[in-house]
Amino acid sequence: MTNRKQKLELTWIGKDERPRLEPRILLEDPSRSYHAAHRVGEDDLFDNRLIFGDNLLALKALEQEFTGKVKCIYIDPPYNTGSAFETYDDGIEHSLWLSLMRDRLDLCKSLLSPQGSIWVSIDDREQAYLRVLMDEIFGRQCFIACNVWQKRYSRENREAIGDSHEYVIVYAKDPFSFKETRNFLPLQDKQRKLYRNPDDDPRGDWQSVSLLAQGYRPNQMYEITAPSGVKHSPPPGNCWKLIEDEFQKLVDDNRIYFGQDGTGVPRRKYFLREARGLVPWTWWPHEDVGHTGEAKQEVNALFGADMSFDTAKPERLISRVLTIATNPGDLVLDSFAGSGTTGVVAHKMGRRWIMVELGEHCHTHIIPRLQKVIDGDDPGGITKEVDWRGGGGFRYFRLAPSLLEKDRWGNWVINKQYKPEMLVEAVCKLEGFTFAPSDSIYWQHGHSTERDFIYVTTQTLTHEQLQLLNDEVGAERSLLVLCAAYRAAAEDAYPNLTVKKIPTAVLSRCEYGKDDYSLRIENLPSAPATSLPAGDADGGDDPMAQLGLFNIHSGED
Repeated sequence: MTNRKQKLELTWIGKDERPRLEPRILLEDPSRSYHAAHRVGEDDLFDNRLIFGDNLLALKALEQEFTGKVKCIYIDPPYNTGSAFETYDDGIEHSLWLSLMRDRLDLCKSLLSPQGSIWVSIDDREQAYLRVLMDEIFGRQCFIACNVWQKRYSRENREAIGDSHEYVIVYAKDPFSFKETRNFLPLQDKQRKLYRNPDDDPRGDWQSVSLLAQGYRPNQMYEITAPSGVKHSPPPGNCWKLIEDEFQKLVDDNRIYFGQDGTGVPRRKYFLREARGLVPWTWWPHEDVGHTGEAKQEVNALFGADMSFDTAKPERLISRVLTIATNPGDLVLDSFAGSGTTGVVAHKMGRRWIMVELGEHCHTHIIPRLQKVIDGDDPGGITKEVDWRGGGGFRYFRLAPSLLEKDRWGNWVINKQYKPEMLVEAVCKLEGFTFAPSDSIYWQHGHSTERDFIYVTTQTLTHEQLQLLNDEVGAERSLLVLCAAYRAAAEDAYPNLTVKKIPTAVLSRCEYGKDDYSLRIENLPSAPATSLPAGDADGGDDPMAQLGLFNIHSGED
C-alpha cells in the first residue's frame, strides 16, 4: 500500500534525466542588428531581439529579464517525422523528442504573463503525445483549444488517407484571464453581408437575432403585441430572453424588429458598428488563414525557389494567432524561428518580438527577410491587410560561451573568452541579480531588488575595505560581495554585507585572474600587498566545493 498520490502522466526513456543548464548571457552584435533609416510612425518598435544559438540555453538566458512578461508564445517545433528542413535533425528517437519538448516548454511556462498563452503547431503523429505532455506541464485545466488548420485544399493521393490538416494547440497560463482578455476575430465580407438596413435606421446596417431562450422563467413569460396588433407568446419550452421592462426599453430605442409588415415574431436588432467581432472557433480553413502553398509562395517571392522552406507557415496563420492572443505592444516569443514568419508578422502588427534560431538560415533567411520588412520592401503576406509601410528594427544577439571550461589538467577554470565586463554580467545572472552597473557608485554592479546589490572584484579585500563597504551600503541596503579573498575581523562584523570568496585555484588559470573585475568605475582604497591562501576565510581546498561565484553543479558539462 502506498501513500503517494497517484496521477496520470506520460512516461518515456530518459524522462528523469534533466540537462544541467548554466545560465548564459546574451552578447549583442551591432553589425547584424538592423533599424530603419528613419522613423515611419510614432509606434515604431526597435527593441525586438533576434537570438542566434541553442533555444534551450537562450530561453534560460531570457528567464531572468522576461519571466512573466511574454503575452504570447508561438512555436513550430520539428514534428519528428523526418520531413523538416535540412538544418534540423528531425528523425530523432521519440523519447528524445519528448525530452526536447518538455525542457523547452518548462521554460516557456515561466516566461508567460498571467494573461499569456502558448500556441504550438503539430501534426497527427505527435499531437496526442504533446497534449498529454502539456497537460502535465501547464495543467489540464489550462487547455484552451486544439485548432484544426486546413493546410492544403487539393487532394493528397499518395497516402492511404490523404493528410490535409495540422493542429495548433493552445494552453493559457490562466484560462479565466485568457478568456477575459482574448480578442474577437474581425468580421469578414461574408459576415458583413448579413447586415442590412431595411428600415433606414440612422444608426446604419444591422441584423436581427432571436429573442427566444430555452427554458421557463415566470418573469420572462409575458405577451408581446406587434405593431399590427398580432400577439406573440413564447412557444412551449421557451421564454423571452428579457424581462418585460428591459424589452420595452428596446422597443422605445427602436431596437426591436417585427418584420417588414409589422406582424412577425419580435427580434432584436444588432448594429454593425457595435459588432465586437466573431468568437474564435477551432476550425481554421485555408480561405481564412492560408495554406502551405501560400507560405511557400511568400518565401519564394523573397528568396527564390532555390532557397525555399517547405515547412514555413503562412503569414495569415500567425496573424490569426496574434489577433486572438495579443494587442499592439505586447511581447511575442518564437524559440523555433525557422524562416522568421512569427517575427515578421508580429513586426507588421505592431507587437514586440523575440525569436531564437540555431540554424545558419538565421543569417541567410531571417535577417534579410526582416530587413525587407523594416525597409518596407516586403509587399507579400499580410502587408496590405495591415497597411504595413516599414519602420522599426531589431537587435541581434548570440549566446556567450560557457563561463567555465576545463584546462589541460582537467581543472575547471573561467573561460578565457570572457572579458571583465562579461564575467561580471555572468556572475550577476548566476547569482540571480540583474546586471546594471552604476555610473557613480563603484560597488553597484547589479541588483535583485531596489535595496539588494552585488559587487564583483578579484581584489583581496582587507578588514578596512570591508568596513568601508559596510558603512557605505548602510543598514537600509544589503550587498553581496564576491572577491578573490578577504580578511575579516569577525564573521558578523559587517551586518550589511554577505561576502563570498572566488577560489584562487580557479582564477589563477584565467588570463584575467589578476585583473580588476570591478569595471574600473572606481576602485576601493588600496589593499595591503598581501594575499591569503586559497583556503583562507572560506575553508577547504577544493575549488569546486567552495565556488561562491557560481554553482558548478548547475552548470552545463
